Amino acid sequence: MHGATPLSSIVRFGQRLRGAGLAVSLAQLESFARSFEWLDPLSQRQVHASARATLLTRHEDAVLFESLFEDFWLGRARRAGAAKAPLAPRHRPQVGPALATLLAQRALLGDPELEVRDRSHTASDEEYLRRKDFAALSPAELDAVRRLLQRSNWQFALRESRRRKSRRRGPELDVRRLAARAARSGGVLLDLPRRVPVVKRRPLVILADVSGSMELYTRVLLQFFHALRQELVQVESFVFATRLTRITHELTLRHVDRALEEVSARVQDFASGTRIGQSLHEFNSTWAGRVLGRGAVVIVVSDGWERSGAEILQREMRVLRERCQRLIWLNPRLGQQSYEPRVAGMAAALPFVDDFLTCHNLQSLTALSEHLASLPRRGSRARSFVAAPSRRDVRPTGVGVAPVVQGRSIA
Repeated sequence: MHGATPLSSIVRFGQRLRGAGLAVSLAQLESFARSFEWLDPLSQRQVHASARATLLTRHEDAVLFESLFEDFWLGRARRAGAAKAPLAPRHRPQVGPALATLLAQRALLGDPELEVRDRSHTASDEEYLRRKDFAALSPAELDAVRRLLQRSNWQFALRESRRRKSRRRGPELDVRRLAARAARSGGVLLDLPRRVPVVKRRPLVILADVSGSMELYTRVLLQFFHALRQELVQVESFVFATRLTRITHELTLRHVDRALEEVSARVQDFASGTRIGQSLHEFNSTWAGRVLGRGAVVIVVSDGWERSGAEILQREMRVLRERCQRLIWLNPRLGQQSYEPRVAGMAAALPFVDDFLTCHNLQSLTALSEHLASLPRRGSRARSFVAAPSRRDVRPTGVGVAPVVQGRSIA
């Protein structure tokens, strides 16, 4: 390895790979750099395994990758007069007409035109899908996203319950065991028994908008809720447009297509108007007392287009926030460059929201999972508005006060 710092070596190695035609993204280099926190940088085997796992995405690039790795990290310089390192398949000079040219020459004039996306300078297909907006996915890409959702490992918020269990080393003395042990030994204590809190997952309650304005995102988000329900036991799911419908039982079915068919048969107001305030009122009056116990986290998924008055939405949001441990609002429109939450419903709800996040692609759902896993285990309720990265600053100004976006009031 070169005498420079590991980080500078990683950057230069990434430049070497890109110069040879390998598709290496910044996120892959960051993953490779983070792996040095756990591996031995002097171990050739560990560094090589980490590099292959994080930087190599195409099987046909394996031979070129091994050559570049040995040359850069192991200092095995090529013999004088040897040929330069070969280029990746996509950068090799073509002999004869390209495949696309041959197909075009043989195509009939009446054949329909097909869109061909150039991915020669992009990351892998999976990374591309993780960043693409759900509303722009083709049927084949929707199917691929469904498979990614099903095999992802979704993290979630934990809480410390009032129960305690014995541990050899813990932050608290176990007074009851201490007294019993002292009574048995005549007051002589050789060690002090200790205990730790019992950690459990917080219950999750989802309220999802399935009205017409959310139609392009509804199916993928329902697949996401199904994946959560398969992994977590305490998940209650509701959908609403003009009325509230509980779909928790339907999402317990193992096969996602069967589950969504059951949901479609049960929900009668798909792609209709939006009555967020009245739906939240029905939830607060009928279901909140049953499902909002033990530090529950509530996630409302909607673009905020409210057909009825915003006053009822504001009132019900205040009630809902007081009854749950944390209130998160997911808005797929937040992933758009020009979006600002100026519609009346969204502006009325924002002052009572703890976290305002986007949910327009797989990357945003992964960020949501990581955010849930980072929530404090105890009753802290620090508000953190997390919008699309490095584009805007969305921050709350207190309950009952209009939030501020980029320094402007949106009341």
